[in-house]
Amino acid sequence: MMLYEENTTFRQVFTDGRKLLDDPQSAWMGYSVGKWEGDSLVVDTTGFNDRGWLDAFGHSHSEALHVTERFRRRDFGHIEVQITIDDPKIYTKVFTIEVTERLLPDSDVLENFCAENEKDGTHLVGK
Repeated sequence: MMLYEENTTFRQVFTDGRKLLDDPQSAWMGYSVGKWEGDSLVVDTTGFNDRGWLDAFGHSHSEALHVTERFRRRDFGHIEVQITIDDPKIYTKVFTIEVTERLLPDSDVLENFCAENEKDGTHLVGK
């Protein structure tokens, strides 16, 4: 289970050996299966609907999106995440981005919905 503060969403990542479904019901977060390869958790996700964005800049995707994530704990306070995007309906080639997540000890996952009294839009870069 992965918990996100953004819109208080969650993802299920099945690690019981099952395979990706051939025709999963489309969903915002897709359908995810994970397995261990050495010290990395590798998560494959398909079954997305085509209504979401890849990022905060509004890069779109189609229902053909396949995301592969590799999570590796570098040390106690950091997880390296490699995200590979494959969506032949939208992008001409597969691409990968890498991010490093930091541990925030003694913190909570807070409820966060950006639906009421939204005032952040005017502060976004490029607006």
